[in-house]
Amino acid sequence: MSTAIWPPIDPQELLRKETESLTRELEWLLESLKDTFASFKAGLEECAALLSPEKGPSTLVLSSQRSESLKGYVTRIGTRLVKGDINLRLPGLLPPKGANSNRLSISTAPTAPTFVLEELTSARTLINASLDVIDVTRWAGNSNDANFIAGQLRLLYDNILEAKQTLKGETGQKSWWENPIDEKVCIVRSIERVAVTNLEFQIFDSAFPRNLSFQMSIADAALVLEVRTLEAAGATAPAGSLSGFGFRERFALAIGAAAAPIHDEVGQTYQYQGHEVRVREKLRVESIDPSLLAVMAKLSALEHSTAMSRRALDIVMGKDE
Repeated sequence: MSTAIWPPIDPQELLRKETESLTRELEWLLESLKDTFASFKAGLEECAALLSPEKGPSTLVLSSQRSESLKGYVTRIGTRLVKGDINLRLPGLLPPKGANSNRLSISTAPTAPTFVLEELTSARTLINASLDVIDVTRWAGNSNDANFIAGQLRLLYDNILEAKQTLKGETGQKSWWENPIDEKVCIVRSIERVAVTNLEFQIFDSAFPRNLSFQMSIADAALVLEVRTLEAAGATAPAGSLSGFGFRERFALAIGAAAAPIHDEVGQTYQYQGHEVRVREKLRVESIDPSLLAVMAKLSALEHSTAMSRRALDIVMGKDE
């Protein structure tokens, strides 16, 4: 089935009319995108507000499932952890004399290093960069230049997508052995790293166990804490030792059943702070942050809207494949 025009129109005239129609459609789309960019800015400002210190503190509970291995909480303000108290009860981590657990409390001393969550810093930087893109588009560039607007939409889309992926934990985070919390190194009034021993310059109030790896990160809009107890790669457990096993594991071994791997890093060696180590115990705890969940939902909606705007502009400009 085909459509014909009667009376017939000269091909050159038809081409001219089609060009004029596309030009008017492009002008209409570019004009409507001005309001679209304004709505994008409002959404991004809401995301920035949720990640700003002015949002106020957000306290998250940290607790291991079906065990007392890890209990505690942390308080986040903006991109920083400003308060926290975590109790660890792990067989491979000896508690201080007179205590039944290892307590790690984030220091509130004025001279203590700032506990910054790198993923939130990156996400906030990308959101601010997206707002800059919109301001340039609305006030500094030529809003009637389709190629310029297409380039700005592409840049905006890339920033929003990367910010969302950062909150999902999909952007190449450093491995735990590459990013240790070093309790003896901090920055003191200079850009040089200075070794100190005073507790007031440390992230935690109490002494940090030497055989403990502590990593805090963001994944799927949740605060993720991973702790590991470490041992030298050449160390061997005493014969018949069942340290670290619960009743079920001990019973299974007693009747000859094969022991299941304790965690997914069993048998692997890592280079950690200049030493070759193995992971004896590993514990991962997640705590959903409602504010981060809201930010990721808004970013997902903005990503979709930006993609639709790019698609519409490409079609009108004849770039659609």
